[in-house]
Amino acid sequence: MTEGQYAGESGLRGRGAGQDLWQSCVDLLAQELPEQQFNTWIKPLSAEVAIDLAKVTIFVANRFKLDWIRAQYSSRIASLLGKLSGQPVQLELALALRESVVNKHSIQRLVEPIAMEESNEIEEGRNPGGLKNRLNTSLTFDTLVEGAANRMARAAAMHVAGMPGHLYNPLFIYGGVGLGKTHLMHAVGNRLLGDRPTAKVLYIHAEQFVSDVVKAYQRKTFDEFKERYHSLDLLLIDDVQFLANKERTQEEFFNAFEALLAKKSHIVMTSDTYPKGLADIHERLVSRFDSGLTVAIEPPELEMRVAILINKARVEGIEMPEEVAFFVAKNVRSNVRELEGALRKILAYSRFNQKEISILLAREALRDLLSIQNRQISVENIQKTVADYYKIKIADMYSKKRPASIARPRQIAMYLAKELTQKSLPEIGELFGGRDHTTVLHAVRKIGGERQQMTELNQQLHVLEQTLKG
Repeated sequence: MTEGQYAGESGLRGRGAGQDLWQSCVDLLAQELPEQQFNTWIKPLSAEVAIDLAKVTIFVANRFKLDWIRAQYSSRIASLLGKLSGQPVQLELALALRESVVNKHSIQRLVEPIAMEESNEIEEGRNPGGLKNRLNTSLTFDTLVEGAANRMARAAAMHVAGMPGHLYNPLFIYGGVGLGKTHLMHAVGNRLLGDRPTAKVLYIHAEQFVSDVVKAYQRKTFDEFKERYHSLDLLLIDDVQFLANKERTQEEFFNAFEALLAKKSHIVMTSDTYPKGLADIHERLVSRFDSGLTVAIEPPELEMRVAILINKARVEGIEMPEEVAFFVAKNVRSNVRELEGALRKILAYSRFNQKEISILLAREALRDLLSIQNRQISVENIQKTVADYYKIKIADMYSKKRPASIARPRQIAMYLAKELTQKSLPEIGELFGGRDHTTVLHAVRKIGGERQQMTELNQQLHVLEQTLKG
């Protein structure tokens, strides 16, 4: 759905028109911005809309956020509001005072243009000693929809949460973006703290660990660094592939890893690939990653996608008809984030046009996405195109032959299948002679990495992509 689809269609009349205007603007920003950026800066904002929709005042928590929002987002928000309402909109900023200082309706008004971005509304708990554990308390096992795609990973994570320091240490979860790896890690931490409130737990992204190591070197505060990381009962570290090519960071992570295992603490990690598929990570670290349990999360199957849509709509206070959920699930197959994006479009379109959710409405709200799906490239066409380009037989795509003249084009075809289709890794593997999904993942990782470094390969892939896209 585009912003232009909204303007003037509903007339924006009625008592709820102001909040409809603001919510529709937020929904569109959710589609445009990366998830973390949206959650940090846009989601926490609230707004007051004039009855004639000509003026919108946005409430922000503090001066820092006000300055950032004004600098980064004001023009885009004003533009969206104008297009949605069909008229120019005056945008103002209001700096809200804390409820503990005055009652919640008191505000300081600053008449200046504003736009948004900041502060994850994550309710972060604290460990003994006051350090934040960085856990999102809303991400639990109860709020995670279970299906064949994540059943094994969920079961392993629940076991770790119930008996940390025993089996499956470390637990290594891998898979593509938006499949629920991070949700599972937060669920482990939240469950453990529910059972043992005094446990020392830390969730952290690998990039933050890198930053902490750099700061410790610069400030010569390694005693504090080691005290923080080596004393944990549970370390949850996201996207360990970001440790690649960072020698000092890998050394410190290895030390922390050894210290935690020695004291029977548990480590849970996520990555976009399985341990042996990690590039530029020291072998001794990779062997540690692979020493516990490694489990994959796959794209959700149809029934799971339907359940996710219905559940997430219910959280928004909407009952999504099952036939609409099936329609969306059949057309959005890659990951949970894309499902959420499609759902936001449908809810915004329904709210703004004051129409009930139906397949017809969903089709209209998602028409841009559906037009892309209709031009979907098939794996079979990719195999044929790649085989012709490298002058091998199509049958070689499915065969067990492994000479470089055949294996290389086969890996390239697998890479293109993952990049240009909605097929899951197991589905692609099946279409390449029944190969395991880890074989496909290795090919995707290998070709993707080499593409960044080899000009000739990048040029070949560009030609193949243009040929396939017509």
